[in-house]
Amino acid sequence: MANLKDEIRSNDARDASVARADMKLEVVVIPVSDVDRAKEFYGSLGWRLDADRAAGDDFRIIQYTPPGSGCSVQFGTNLTPATPGSAQGLYLIVSDIEAARDELVARRVEVSAVFHEGAPGARFHPATNGRVSGPAPGRGSYGSYASFSDPDGNGWLLQEVTARTGQADPNWPDWYAEYMVREQAGEELPQ
Repeated sequence: MANLKDEIRSNDARDASVARADMKLEVVVIPVSDVDRAKEFYGSLGWRLDADRAAGDDFRIIQYTPPGSGCSVQFGTNLTPATPGSAQGLYLIVSDIEAARDELVARRVEVSAVFHEGAPGARFHPATNGRVSGPAPGRGSYGSYASFSDPDGNGWLLQEVTARTGQADPNWPDWYAEYMVREQAGEELPQ
């Protein structure tokens, strides 16, 4: 892990002399085996259908956007060589984990109970017993989760974020990278 920390620091130093261009994550491609089944599933979530276009029988692209999101998902025919169901750890940030879970349940989605991590990284490993039932103690921001999968097994995580670090922070990606490195290493988390 120390190498990753050093790499993050060296990237920061190198980038300090270079003007930064905006880079907005707008689309994530997810691999599916049955395009119509996936379209029905994501439509049932109440997500906005942005596109459904085909070019003959060998190419089709569908795009959905979750409510309030600046990032969309795309899937289709001949869109990615990835194995259907291999997209994991796709985050949906919510302000109220229980309300978001209740909405999914009302839409007939199989979603886990709300949980928090008893061990670092447990949110990514549902088969382990590192997940602790219920929201994070004190409902700490970034600490409560629920999970669900689409019909192919692509894995989604709801994460409750109730407070950010204050105002817009241009260094947030650096802080979050350090947070993830420390969390995976089992070290004290940055504030």
